[in-house]
Amino acid sequence: MSSNGALQEAKNLFEAAKAGHTGSLDPLATGVLPLCFGEATKVSQFLLDSDKRYQTLLQLGVRTDTADIEGSVIAERDPAGITKTQIESELERFRGDIEQTPPMYSALKHQGQPLYKLARAGKEVERQARPVTIFELKLLAYDAKAATVALEIFCSKGTYVRTIADDLGEALGCGANVIELRRLQAGAFTLAQCVTIERLRELKEAGGMASIDALLCPADIAVEGLPSVVLPEQTASFLKLGQAVMVRHLPLSGLVRLYEGDVFIGIGTILEDGRVAPKRLFAT
Repeated sequence: MSSNGALQEAKNLFEAAKAGHTGSLDPLATGVLPLCFGEATKVSQFLLDSDKRYQTLLQLGVRTDTADIEGSVIAERDPAGITKTQIESELERFRGDIEQTPPMYSALKHQGQPLYKLARAGKEVERQARPVTIFELKLLAYDAKAATVALEIFCSKGTYVRTIADDLGEALGCGANVIELRRLQAGAFTLAQCVTIERLRELKEAGGMASIDALLCPADIAVEGLPSVVLPEQTASFLKLGQAVMVRHLPLSGLVRLYEGDVFIGIGTILEDGRVAPKRLFAT
């Protein structure tokens, strides 16, 4: 199931007028896919920009054009002799702030065309390397007999696990590709909070809309990492008209969650003069 397929299925089940996902998973991937409904689609961009955690299984000895098992093989080299110590040593270069060249098989666009469409047409275009941050990169297991490597990766937005796999394979001199990929976390959301599409269908069939509505999270959970600012009613009324307002004890800069009393009303941004201005407001 594609990310959009999951979105459309859930949208229909929730009978939502508007819905959006928060960044596509590769077709072979499983795991966390936060979905936003109605006004909550306004926080989807903030989830798109959030950090992610993945678990992946790589196959050594085979390089593909997509850097995963679904691609065409472009090189095969014997991985015999590769040691766990070697892998640990090469992983070090991928930790911290690195530059990464996005793969051709990605949703990034070149002159309005997704790169994967150009790749399928046999075209390759130059891609600029982009800065990403790998906060954690753990070697979970290495099976020398099967030539597989299990990794856990906690990374910034825009990181391609397939590119890490391909680059690691080249660093080891044998090639590698992703054969399994699971997203364990996206921003505030973890695998433990997830529910399958099949489970949603079962719950709705058994208990109607109320049974699946109970699974919905408040929209502000998606941005719980931002500082919160509570506005008095009168100040909130000015801000909801689009005006920047002065509030005591504001952070010095950045984005904030805005509340009128205990009601979440949107996202604000701190201006240079110390006021807070609306950035994305909810129609409550």
